[in-house]
Amino acid sequence: MKWLRISSALTGIAACSFVLAQVAPHAREAGAVLAAQDDPAALSELKLDAALAHNERLVQDNIEAALAASDADLADSFVALARDRNIALPEDLLSRVSDAVKIENSTSHFAKRFATGLVTGNADDVASLSGTVAGDLFVIGDIRDVIRESKHLAMGENTDRLVLGLATAGLAVTAVTYVSAGGAAPVRAGLTLVKDARKVGRLGEGLAAWAGRSAREVVDTPMLQNAVSKGSVFRPGETVSAIKAAFRVEKAGALVRLGKDVTRVAEKTGTRGAMDTLRIAEGPKDVARAARLAEAQGSKTRAIMKVLGRGALLLLGGAFDLTLWLFGAALTLFGLLSSIKATTERLTQAWCDRRRARRLRQARIAAEAALANTAVTA
Repeated sequence: MKWLRISSALTGIAACSFVLAQVAPHAREAGAVLAAQDDPAALSELKLDAALAHNERLVQDNIEAALAASDADLADSFVALARDRNIALPEDLLSRVSDAVKIENSTSHFAKRFATGLVTGNADDVASLSGTVAGDLFVIGDIRDVIRESKHLAMGENTDRLVLGLATAGLAVTAVTYVSAGGAAPVRAGLTLVKDARKVGRLGEGLAAWAGRSAREVVDTPMLQNAVSKGSVFRPGETVSAIKAAFRVEKAGALVRLGKDVTRVAEKTGTRGAMDTLRIAEGPKDVARAARLAEAQGSKTRAIMKVLGRGALLLLGGAFDLTLWLFGAALTLFGLLSSIKATTERLTQAWCDRRRARRLRQARIAAEAALANTAVTA
């Protein structure tokens, strides 16, 4: 019975050690992810490690897909990621990416996209954004958007209140930009990007809903309609002054912060990186996290967000599973320590019992010898 108890304890050690060896890597990874959930840069690195471990061709396949979609900027972002991770890429693929980037950055291409952004007010790259921002800084773009949406509103037609609110906010910020000699330009550029993302359908539903509520709060609709009814794009000075009066500056803090965060993303990742962020963001906190990620990862950010999506910014839906891995590892470790304790106690008890039995045996032998001596003497 004694050795059976020792054998069962040793079996417990072996079983718990085997299970712990299987669980420990997952628990270690889960602990690292949970610890990094408030740090987008660290969190994205951990998730990227896992994604690359499951697919060795992940980077190369995404570069091919980006080139096929004529997105040289995204392809170049994956090249930067490969360089950072020491991932070897075929020379011909690197040459194709380099050629595509040169074409995209050429003077003729830039001029064409600049003109498109200036005229249409839509941006999807650096050049077209430059044109869009130029138009908004000269108030033409924002006045055009305010007048168009306000007329829709007055006539009971479908009105994009988000574009209306952003354009109104943009006019007020533009005035501040002139007064501060460009100090508010980053906010101006960020608001323009949000507005353009909305126009081309690349603004996430959650962020669009939040921005829409914020835009409604900063606009006095009756006053704005009155200003628009008397305004004209051909009288920008008078029109801007009238529209500014309908803008509630005290309620614009959240939109201003959003504009700054979008600009921080664009400065590190480019216009398309900012557009990618606005597409996956569910609220201003996501954009703020993306800004932190962009500042840490730079040109690799677009590639990271392409692979991980919104998961690059925060922990999504896996916290419970990760916690289970940690709990399982802790439970297994407790079982291992308990088995070690039981084994130690039982081995010690067996050793003590053996010594006690040996002493008793020696004492009995000594007593028997003493009796024998006594009998012989007698």
